Amino acid sequence: MVQGAGALKPPKTVRRIIETLAAQHPNADTELTYRNAFELLVATILSAQSTDARVNMVTPALFKKYPDARALATATTAEFEPQILSTGFFRQKSKALIGMAQQLVAEHGGEVPADMELLTQLPGVGRKTANVVLGHALGVPGLPVDRHVLRVANRIGIAEGDDPVTVEEQLCKALPKEVWTLASDVLILHGRRICRPKPLCDQCSVRDDCDYYRHVILKAQRRGGSSDPPPDKRTPPRDKRTSPRRKTTAKRRDPRKIRTPRR
Repeated sequence: MVQGAGALKPPKTVRRIIETLAAQHPNADTELTYRNAFELLVATILSAQSTDARVNMVTPALFKKYPDARALATATTAEFEPQILSTGFFRQKSKALIGMAQQLVAEHGGEVPADMELLTQLPGVGRKTANVVLGHALGVPGLPVDRHVLRVANRIGIAEGDDPVTVEEQLCKALPKEVWTLASDVLILHGRRICRPKPLCDQCSVRDDCDYYRHVILKAQRRGGSSDPPPDKRTPPRDKRTSPRRKTTAKRRDPRKIRTPRR
Protein backbone atom coordinates (compact mmCIF):
# COMPACT_ATOMS: atom_id res chain seq x y z
CA MET A 1 0.00 0.00 0.00
CA VAL A 2 1.14 3.55 -0.70
CA GLN A 3 2.59 5.35 2.30
CA GLY A 4 0.29 8.07 3.60
CA ALA A 5 -2.73 6.84 1.67
CA GLY A 6 -4.77 5.84 4.70
CA ALA A 7 -7.35 3.06 4.87
CA LEU A 8 -8.38 0.75 2.06
CA LYS A 9 -11.14 1.99 -0.19
CA PRO A 10 -14.72 0.93 0.70
CA PRO A 11 -16.41 -1.93 -1.23
CA LYS A 12 -18.58 0.45 -3.25
CA THR A 13 -15.50 2.26 -4.54
CA VAL A 14 -13.68 -1.01 -5.24
CA ARG A 15 -16.60 -2.21 -7.36
CA ARG A 16 -16.68 1.06 -9.28
CA ILE A 17 -12.93 0.86 -9.94
CA ILE A 18 -13.22 -2.69 -11.27
CA GLU A 19 -16.12 -1.66 -13.51
CA THR A 20 -14.08 1.25 -14.86
CA LEU A 21 -11.08 -0.99 -15.55
CA ALA A 22 -13.37 -3.52 -17.24
CA ALA A 23 -14.52 -0.77 -19.59
CA GLN A 24 -10.91 0.14 -20.37
CA HIS A 25 -10.06 -3.53 -21.01
CA PRO A 26 -13.21 -4.94 -22.64
CA ASN A 27 -13.63 -8.71 -22.98
CA ALA A 28 -10.86 -9.27 -20.43
CA ASP A 29 -10.04 -12.95 -20.10
CA THR A 30 -7.08 -15.23 -19.59
CA GLU A 31 -4.74 -15.03 -22.56
CA LEU A 32 -3.97 -18.75 -22.41
CA THR A 33 -5.52 -20.83 -25.19
CA TYR A 34 -7.56 -23.83 -24.03
CA ARG A 35 -10.68 -25.86 -24.84
CA ASN A 36 -11.43 -27.51 -21.49
CA ALA A 37 -10.42 -27.58 -17.84
CA PHE A 38 -7.62 -30.10 -18.36
CA GLU A 39 -5.98 -28.01 -21.09
CA LEU A 40 -6.23 -24.84 -18.99
CA LEU A 41 -4.73 -26.65 -16.01
CA VAL A 42 -1.76 -27.81 -18.09
CA ALA A 43 -1.30 -24.39 -19.71
CA THR A 44 -1.43 -22.57 -16.37
CA ILE A 45 1.21 -24.84 -14.85
CA LEU A 46 3.40 -24.26 -17.91
CA SER A 47 2.96 -20.49 -17.62
CA ALA A 48 4.92 -20.28 -14.36
CA GLN A 49 8.06 -18.20 -14.99
CA SER A 50 7.05 -17.96 -18.64
CA THR A 51 4.65 -15.93 -20.78
CA ASP A 52 1.18 -16.78 -22.03
CA ALA A 53 2.34 -16.15 -25.59
CA ARG A 54 5.18 -18.66 -25.24
CA VAL A 55 2.89 -21.26 -23.69
CA ASN A 56 0.36 -20.80 -26.49
CA MET A 57 3.10 -21.65 -28.98
CA VAL A 58 3.81 -24.94 -27.21
CA THR A 59 0.37 -26.27 -26.26
CA PRO A 60 -1.23 -27.00 -29.68
CA ALA A 61 1.23 -29.82 -30.43
CA LEU A 62 1.20 -30.88 -26.79
CA PHE A 63 -2.59 -31.24 -26.62
CA LYS A 64 -2.64 -33.08 -29.93
CA LYS A 65 -0.30 -35.72 -28.49
CA TYR A 66 -1.75 -35.68 -24.94
CA PRO A 67 -5.45 -34.73 -25.28
CA ASP A 68 -6.44 -35.77 -21.77
CA ALA A 69 -5.10 -36.82 -18.38
CA ARG A 70 -5.00 -40.52 -19.30
CA ALA A 71 -2.73 -39.85 -22.26
CA LEU A 72 -0.42 -37.56 -20.29
CA ALA A 73 -0.26 -40.01 -17.37
CA THR A 74 1.53 -42.55 -19.59
CA ALA A 75 4.23 -40.11 -20.71
CA THR A 76 7.82 -40.27 -19.49
CA THR A 77 9.84 -37.24 -18.50
CA ALA A 78 12.46 -38.12 -21.11
CA GLU A 79 9.94 -37.80 -23.96
CA PHE A 80 7.97 -34.94 -22.40
CA GLU A 81 10.73 -32.52 -21.41
CA PRO A 82 11.88 -31.60 -24.95
CA GLN A 83 8.31 -30.60 -25.85
CA ILE A 84 8.11 -27.96 -23.11
CA LEU A 85 11.75 -26.90 -23.11
CA SER A 86 11.07 -23.33 -24.27
CA THR A 87 8.73 -22.56 -21.34
CA GLY A 88 11.57 -22.76 -18.83
CA PHE A 89 12.03 -24.94 -15.75
CA PHE A 90 11.09 -27.84 -18.00
CA ARG A 91 12.32 -30.59 -15.66
CA GLN A 92 10.23 -29.45 -12.70
CA LYS A 93 7.22 -28.76 -14.92
CA SER A 94 7.49 -32.13 -16.66
CA LYS A 95 7.56 -34.00 -13.37
CA ALA A 96 4.64 -31.94 -12.00
CA LEU A 97 2.46 -32.30 -15.10
CA ILE A 98 2.89 -36.05 -15.41
CA GLY A 99 2.33 -36.48 -11.68
CA MET A 100 -0.75 -34.26 -11.88
CA ALA A 101 -2.20 -36.36 -14.72
CA GLN A 102 -1.49 -39.61 -12.91
CA GLN A 103 -3.24 -38.34 -9.77
CA LEU A 104 -6.24 -37.15 -11.80
CA VAL A 105 -6.59 -40.65 -13.28
CA ALA A 106 -6.05 -42.44 -9.96
CA GLU A 107 -8.27 -40.27 -7.77
CA HIS A 108 -10.71 -38.38 -10.02
CA GLY A 109 -11.38 -40.63 -12.99
CA GLY A 110 -9.24 -38.43 -15.21
CA GLU A 111 -11.43 -35.36 -14.64
CA VAL A 112 -10.38 -32.02 -13.16
CA PRO A 113 -12.20 -31.54 -9.82
CA ALA A 114 -14.15 -28.31 -9.31
CA ASP A 115 -12.86 -27.89 -5.77
CA MET A 116 -10.07 -25.70 -4.41
CA GLU A 117 -8.87 -28.20 -1.79
CA LEU A 118 -8.76 -31.11 -4.24
CA LEU A 119 -7.05 -29.05 -6.93
CA THR A 120 -4.30 -27.81 -4.62
CA GLN A 121 -3.51 -31.41 -3.66
CA LEU A 122 -2.36 -32.05 -7.24
CA PRO A 123 1.36 -31.77 -8.05
CA GLY A 124 2.29 -28.35 -9.42
CA VAL A 125 -1.02 -26.74 -8.48
CA GLY A 126 -1.10 -23.83 -6.06
CA ARG A 127 -3.93 -21.55 -5.09
CA LYS A 128 -3.42 -19.16 -8.00
CA THR A 129 -3.47 -21.96 -10.60
CA ALA A 130 -6.53 -23.50 -8.97
CA ASN A 131 -8.36 -20.17 -9.06
CA VAL A 132 -7.54 -19.73 -12.75
CA VAL A 133 -9.03 -23.12 -13.61
CA LEU A 134 -12.03 -22.76 -11.31
CA GLY A 135 -12.99 -19.31 -12.53
CA HIS A 136 -12.36 -19.71 -16.24
CA ALA A 137 -13.11 -23.36 -17.03
CA LEU A 138 -15.31 -24.74 -14.26
CA GLY A 139 -17.70 -21.89 -13.46
CA VAL A 140 -16.63 -21.65 -9.82
CA PRO A 141 -15.89 -18.11 -8.54
CA GLY A 142 -12.17 -17.60 -8.10
CA LEU A 143 -9.83 -14.62 -7.92
CA PRO A 144 -6.28 -15.49 -9.01
CA VAL A 145 -3.65 -13.17 -7.57
CA ASP A 146 -0.35 -12.83 -9.44
CA ARG A 147 2.36 -10.16 -9.37
CA HIS A 148 0.28 -7.83 -11.55
CA VAL A 149 -2.74 -8.03 -9.24
CA LEU A 150 -0.51 -7.43 -6.23
CA ARG A 151 1.12 -4.36 -7.77
CA VAL A 152 -2.04 -2.76 -9.19
CA ALA A 153 -4.29 -3.44 -6.18
CA ASN A 154 -1.70 -2.05 -3.75
CA ARG A 155 -1.05 1.04 -5.85
CA ILE A 156 -4.70 1.89 -6.30
CA GLY A 157 -5.45 1.22 -2.63
CA ILE A 158 -8.03 -1.56 -2.94
CA ALA A 159 -5.78 -4.09 -1.18
CA GLU A 160 -2.77 -4.05 1.09
CA GLY A 161 0.08 -6.50 1.43
CA ASP A 162 2.51 -8.72 -0.46
CA ASP A 163 0.84 -12.00 0.46
CA PRO A 164 -1.36 -13.28 -2.41
CA VAL A 165 -3.78 -15.05 -0.07
CA THR A 166 -4.28 -11.90 2.04
CA VAL A 167 -4.87 -9.74 -1.06
CA GLU A 168 -7.26 -12.35 -2.47
CA GLU A 169 -9.28 -12.28 0.77
CA GLN A 170 -9.42 -8.48 0.79
CA LEU A 171 -10.61 -8.25 -2.81
CA CYS A 172 -13.14 -11.07 -2.44
CA LYS A 173 -14.56 -9.41 0.65
CA ALA A 174 -15.10 -6.16 -1.26
CA LEU A 175 -16.55 -7.70 -4.42
CA PRO A 176 -19.53 -9.92 -5.22
CA LYS A 177 -18.62 -13.49 -6.20
CA GLU A 178 -19.84 -13.11 -9.75
CA VAL A 179 -17.11 -10.56 -10.56
CA TRP A 180 -14.17 -12.21 -8.79
CA THR A 181 -12.70 -13.74 -11.95
CA LEU A 182 -13.33 -10.60 -14.01
CA ALA A 183 -11.64 -8.48 -11.33
CA SER A 184 -8.51 -10.62 -11.55
CA ASP A 185 -8.52 -10.52 -15.36
CA VAL A 186 -8.80 -6.72 -15.59
CA LEU A 187 -6.20 -6.14 -12.88
CA ILE A 188 -3.78 -8.48 -14.67
CA LEU A 189 -4.31 -6.80 -18.04
CA HIS A 190 -4.02 -3.35 -16.48
CA GLY A 191 -0.75 -4.39 -14.88
CA ARG A 192 0.61 -5.70 -18.16
CA ARG A 193 -0.51 -2.81 -20.34
CA ILE A 194 -0.74 0.33 -18.18
CA CYS A 195 0.27 -0.05 -14.53
CA ARG A 196 3.67 -1.50 -15.24
CA PRO A 197 6.62 -1.21 -12.85
CA LYS A 198 7.11 2.17 -14.57
CA PRO A 199 3.42 3.10 -14.93
CA LEU A 200 1.74 4.88 -17.84
CA CYS A 201 -0.49 6.98 -15.61
CA ASP A 202 -1.61 9.27 -18.43
CA GLN A 203 -3.38 6.23 -19.97
CA CYS A 204 -5.03 5.01 -16.76
CA SER A 205 -8.80 5.29 -16.44
CA VAL A 206 -8.74 5.13 -12.62
CA ARG A 207 -5.82 7.41 -11.83
CA ASP A 208 -8.08 9.88 -10.00
CA ASP A 209 -8.86 7.06 -7.55
CA CYS A 210 -5.29 5.80 -7.39
CA ASP A 211 -3.32 6.35 -4.18
CA TYR A 212 -0.01 5.88 -5.98
CA TYR A 213 -0.84 8.55 -8.55
CA ARG A 214 -2.00 11.08 -5.96
CA HIS A 215 0.62 10.45 -3.28
CA VAL A 216 3.69 9.63 -5.39
CA ILE A 217 3.39 10.77 -9.00
CA LEU A 218 1.61 14.10 -8.45
CA LYS A 219 3.78 15.03 -5.46
CA ALA A 220 6.91 14.37 -7.48
CA GLN A 221 5.59 16.49 -10.33
CA ARG A 222 4.77 19.38 -7.96
CA ARG A 223 8.29 19.28 -6.56
CA GLY A 224 9.60 19.40 -10.09
CA GLY A 225 11.38 16.09 -9.68
CA SER A 226 11.12 12.82 -11.53
CA SER A 227 7.72 11.13 -11.52
CA ASP A 228 9.31 7.73 -12.07
CA PRO A 229 8.49 5.14 -9.42
CA PRO A 230 11.11 4.62 -6.71
CA PRO A 231 13.61 1.82 -7.38
CA ASP A 232 12.71 -1.67 -6.22
CA LYS A 233 14.53 -2.11 -2.92
CA ARG A 234 14.32 -5.86 -3.32
CA THR A 235 16.71 -5.75 -6.28
CA PRO A 236 20.03 -7.03 -4.95
CA PRO A 237 23.07 -4.85 -5.43
CA ARG A 238 25.76 -5.85 -7.86
CA ASP A 239 27.90 -8.58 -6.37
CA LYS A 240 31.42 -7.30 -6.51
CA ARG A 241 32.74 -10.82 -6.11
CA THR A 242 31.02 -12.05 -9.24
CA SER A 243 31.24 -8.79 -11.20
CA PRO A 244 34.64 -7.31 -10.37
CA ARG A 245 35.41 -3.91 -11.72
CA ARG A 246 38.21 -3.69 -14.15
CA LYS A 247 41.21 -1.82 -12.88
CA THR A 248 42.31 0.83 -15.30
CA THR A 249 45.97 1.66 -15.10
CA ALA A 250 47.80 4.05 -17.33
CA LYS A 251 50.41 2.38 -19.49
CA ARG A 252 53.91 3.63 -19.05
CA ARG A 253 55.71 4.54 -22.17
CA ASP A 254 58.99 2.88 -22.86
CA PRO A 255 61.45 5.79 -23.17
CA ARG A 256 63.41 3.78 -25.68
CA LYS A 257 60.42 3.83 -28.04
CA ILE A 258 59.74 7.58 -27.83
CA ARG A 259 60.51 9.20 -31.11
CA THR A 260 61.78 12.74 -31.25
CA PRO A 261 60.05 14.92 -33.79
CA ARG A 262 61.87 15.82 -36.89
CA ARG A 263 63.01 19.38 -37.14
